[in-house]
Parts: sequence; structure tokens; C-alpha cells
Amino acid sequence: MSRILVTGASGLLGLNFCMQFAHRHTVTGVVNNHPLPSASFPIIQADLTAPGEVERVLAAAQPEIILHCAALANLEACENRPELAQQVNALLPGELAHAAARTKARLVHLSTDAVFDGVRGNYSETDDPNPLGVYARTKREGELNVMAANRDAIVARVNFYGWSLSRSRSLAEFFFYNLRDGNPVRGFTDVFFCPLVVDDLADILLEMVELRLSGLYHVVSSQALSKYDFGCAIARRFGLNASLIAPSSWTEGGLKAARSPNLMLSTAKLVRELGRSLPDQEEGLRRFHQSYLSGLPDAIASLGVAA
Repeated sequence: MSRILVTGASGLLGLNFCMQFAHRHTVTGVVNNHPLPSASFPIIQADLTAPGEVERVLAAAQPEIILHCAALANLEACENRPELAQQVNALLPGELAHAAARTKARLVHLSTDAVFDGVRGNYSETDDPNPLGVYARTKREGELNVMAANRDAIVARVNFYGWSLSRSRSLAEFFFYNLRDGNPVRGFTDVFFCPLVVDDLADILLEMVELRLSGLYHVVSSQALSKYDFGCAIARRFGLNASLIAPSSWTEGGLKAARSPNLMLSTAKLVRELGRSLPDQEEGLRRFHQSYLSGLPDAIASLGVAA
């Protein structure tokens, strides 16, 4: 059993990770603006960008492992508040990496596939990033700051989906809830990605720590598809009406932040280290559907409501 500190514990990955492993490890979550009054695991409320807060939280939790999920992840919000994005996405990871090195805690820092411009796809960890927009640029700076401060840290570039507290944090939820309610939506046919269901991502990240890996890894699904095809796959898995999804281009959406069109990532490096393949889309959607049938969305939503 390990002592694990999870920042951004009210977010999609943070909350799912805490719920998934709280019965096997001593898990403490850190939240800022979204308290979890009904959580079954300890919570520390803190603004980690405030002076002295990183040291206070680490002293309280005494973690052996730190999973750093906290970020300003909304692309449009980053464009509108670049100073905050710089502080949260670029500077805070470096501070946490320094602190983890001092306390001998293993750090897993979550980055993003969006550090690439998406011109050609099939990117490996040795390819040079070319981030588009404030979110991607600050996340790339965060990667560099972590790797400069802590050679034992894991930097994981990810793209994932799952059930969230707000029921609106992942593309899968967007498609599921809209299609369930009979709402027409658009799906981008010109944006390709390799989304990994959050349950699998949590398992893999902890396995990487247990294997004592370090450095930069692509931690995504073994299979890429367009966002339109992803929406159609959600519809098929849940028995919903895929004809409600209109194929479209991301350029038609009126979005301020640029999108990278082809974010197919090579997972060959991680596959070699794990000695096995990573889940494909069918495997991930099967697990996503099973978690729905088991009542996970309601269980997650209940954590934000005071008992």
C-alpha cells in the first residue's frame, strides 16, 4: 500500500483515480474550487499556486507518489486568461517536481497530445513538439520544467475520456448525454486522436510507477480515429441514434483556440516497457459502457453533494 497524493482530485482523471484506488492505497485528493464533501477519501483544499501551499500540502500528506492532474485545461479559457494558464500549466508543475525531488516522492505529471501541431501525426517521444495556442504552449513548458527539475519524474502525454463530476468534462460524455436526450450534434471528421478510457489510464499510470519508469511517454490508446467516428462508436455501444451526429470540420465551430488535426501518437516506447499492447477503442468503449451500467456516473456526481 502506497501513500498517493492526487492534485486536481475533482477533475476527470483525478477523481476516477481516487475512486479506483482508494481501497488499495492511502489516497489523498487536493481540490481548489470544487470541494468533494461526500468523498470517501481524505481531501485537502488548497490553491497550489499560492506561496507555500505546495510545501504545506506535501507536509500534510507525506506522499510516496504524486499524481499531478491539476491544470487549466479548457482551451478557450487559456486563450482568455494566458497569465493564469502560465502559472497553472507551466510554473506549478516545475515547483511540484522540485518538491517531489526533495521529498523523494515519485511524480507523475500529466501533459497532453496537443503539444504537437498535428500536421502529420504518428508522433513519437523523440519528435519535436510545435504547440498551437496558449494551452498547448503552457503545457509544453510544464513538461520541460518537470524534466529539468526531476529526472525521476514521469511525464505522460495523454488524451482520455470517462465519467466526470460535472458530466461534461469529456468528449464521450458530450456525445452520450446529447444523443441520449435526442439532441443533434456535430462531430469533427478532420481531427484525429487516440483517446484512452480513464480507467485504463489510471491502471497504466500506476503500473508505470511500480515499474519505476521515468521520462517522457505517450500514454494513449493503440488506435486512432476521428472525433466524428468516436461519436458514432459511442452511439453504437449505447444503442443511440448516430444519425444525430452531423459530420463537420473543426473550422466551422467558431472556436478561438487552434486545434491540431492529427494527434495520432506512437505508443511503441511504452509498449516495450510494459511488455504488452495498449487497449484499442473497442476495449475502451466496452469498459466505459460497463462503468455506466455499474452506476459510476451517479456515484461520481454524488460526491459533489453534501450528505
